[in-house]
Amino acid sequence: MRNKKKLLIEQLDQKLAVFKGTETVLSPQKGWINNIRTALNMTMSQLGAKLGLTKGAIQKIEEREAAGQISINKLKDVGKALDMQFVYGFVPKDGTIDNLINIKVQTMAKKIVLRTNQNMKLENQGINDEKINQSIIDLAAEIKREMRKSLWD
Repeated sequence: MRNKKKLLIEQLDQKLAVFKGTETVLSPQKGWINNIRTALNMTMSQLGAKLGLTKGAIQKIEEREAAGQISINKLKDVGKALDMQFVYGFVPKDGTIDNLINIKVQTMAKKIVLRTNQNMKLENQGINDEKINQSIIDLAAEIKREMRKSLWD
C-alpha cells in the first residue's frame, strides 16, 4: 500500500476508534427521539414548539426515525431542540479499516493462488502446501501495496 493510502487508513482508523463499543448499542424500538423525549417528560407539543412544528409532525418524525426513514439533517435538528448533539459514524465489523482490508486481501490472494495451483495440478505442476501458503502471503502483500480496486468487487 502506498504511504499516502496507508496514512489515510491509519487516520481513519483513529477517527473511528471513538465509536468502538457502540456497535453493541441497540436502538430503542420506538426510536431515540421518542425514548429521550419520554425520559425527559417532554410532550410532542413541547418538542414541536422548539422545532416550530405541530404535535402531528413530531409524531411522524418519531415514526420515521423508528422505521429508519429519517434524514440526518432532521436528526440534527431534533438533537439541537433536545439540547443534545446528534452523532453518527461507522464501526468496522472487524475492528479497524486495516483489518477489513487485510481480510479482503487475504481472501483475494487465496482465491487467486488456489485457482492458479489447480490449473497447474492439471498440468502436473502443482506446488506443495508450504509454497501455496507463502504464495498467498506474498500475493496478499502485493495486493495490499497496490490497493487494487478489484478488492471490492
